[in-house]
Amino acid sequence: MFTRLSDIDRMFGAMDLLRNKMDRLFSDYDRSYLSSPALTLRSNSPRTNLLENGDSFEVQAEVPGISKEDLNIKIQGNYLEISGKRAVDTPEGYKVHRNERGSSTFSRSFTLPNDVDAEKAEASLKDGILYLKLPKSETAKPKKITID
Repeated sequence: MFTRLSDIDRMFGAMDLLRNKMDRLFSDYDRSYLSSPALTLRSNSPRTNLLENGDSFEVQAEVPGISKEDLNIKIQGNYLEISGKRAVDTPEGYKVHRNERGSSTFSRSFTLPNDVDAEKAEASLKDGILYLKLPKSETAKPKKITID
């Protein structure tokens, strides 16, 4: 059984690392051998960038076609989860001949290098990109200690 929260954080970090390595391994495989466009579509997880600027982190996630009402963002300590759903409805009176942009859901989680202050987090959505500004918690910021 886990005795400390840091053990759980370490476990999630290891799981993220393994998933990323497996994604890289299999993304090369399906691009090389499968030629049908329907078979080469990527998973629903948005591509993301994680940046750090001294006192804060910034996450940029590609979420085209998803409204802000259909996105959910959860932060707990240094654990971030982004989830959402894309709903594509066929207009009344239309017949579907091809449906590559069907309804789907996704969930993407990250273990950040430091704890963040969830109360001061900011999110915005512009041109299909979700921007998250996540200030580090005061305990995670480096402190300068003066010598007497």
